[in-house]
Amino acid sequence: MTSGELIIDLLLGCGAVVTAVLCLTAKDLFQAILLFISMGLLVTLAWVRLGAWDVAIAEAAIGAGLTGALLIATRRQLSQ
Repeated sequence: MTSGELIIDLLLGCGAVVTAVLCLTAKDLFQAILLFISMGLLVTLAWVRLGAWDVAIAEAAIGAGLTGALLIATRRQLSQ
């Protein structure tokens, strides 16, 4: 593993942790949902870096896509 790959892995890991903490501490619900989707995409990239393509596709589709859409739809229902 080269130092460039190590830096990318560290940035992905730290980015996922930071977005998770920001998601949990966000005051605005929409901002928290966007941070949750961003965290899911960062975790997807981490799975790709690990070579687990099937898990990465599932994370992108379910973790970021479907769950994000359901959270946004729920927020819209709550605001009505």
